[in-house]
Amino acid sequence: MPLTGFQRTLLAKLAEAADVRPGESYLAGGAALHFAPNSARYSNDLDFFHDSVERVAAAFNDNRTLLESAGYTVTVEISQPGFVRAIVSREEEATRVDWAHESAWRFMPLVRDPLGGLLLHPVDLAINKALVLAGRDEPRDFVDILFIHERVLPLGAVCWAAAGKDPGFTPLSLLELLKRRGRYRPEDFVRLDLAEPFDLVAAKTEWLAALDEADAFIRSRPPDEIGCLYWSSEAGEFVMPGADSRASAAVTPHFGRPGGVLPQVRDAP
Repeated sequence: MPLTGFQRTLLAKLAEAADVRPGESYLAGGAALHFAPNSARYSNDLDFFHDSVERVAAAFNDNRTLLESAGYTVTVEISQPGFVRAIVSREEEATRVDWAHESAWRFMPLVRDPLGGLLLHPVDLAINKALVLAGRDEPRDFVDILFIHERVLPLGAVCWAAAGKDPGFTPLSLLELLKRRGRYRPEDFVRLDLAEPFDLVAAKTEWLAALDEADAFIRSRPPDEIGCLYWSSEAGEFVMPGADSRASAAVTPHFGRPGGVLPQVRDAP
């Protein structure tokens, strides 16, 4: 898992605070996404989300006290209601840490990891990343969305579900914004801390194919299911029906809600 040794030690320390205030704080963003084995890149920060503005302040104060008592230095860069950014360092090592407010609306409950405490579920991380990429043009987000398409959930299913988290989008309007991404040069990826060299030619080919596949999938789905994921009991995972080789004919629409919800398991016929 591409976390630095310093980040791993820091997460283990912060997990102690999570034990004191269970459910107060959960890891999201690039670090949570790249907990997966053989991930594409290292994240240069740790993002902790909270379900209310008040919890951001409480979690930061608890974490700061815990870290400073353990010999870390916490240097605040930004502090405002619902968001704190700091550089956490010890000796010669450092990483950026953000504490931020995020809506409790999600598709799945949080998951627990022995190292990192509570993490946002991979499908929610995937949907958040698509929404982020729609609003900003960053090479690291492009690397992440390709990783998601290959390892977590195909792009079409991500766009289809993302309209449930942000109803201001339709799946097609979100896809149109994503079609504007992917215009990068090799030097754009040099500054990223990648697990392996980035093949821009292969990535562009994969991206164009993913966009075409997503467009066809979105146009094939019934409008009354916009904003859902599709759960396959046979595969035991979320799939993209019709285009995903893991999908079976029997899939169950899965809609999000505050706090997330486990998929409904269909009884065998």
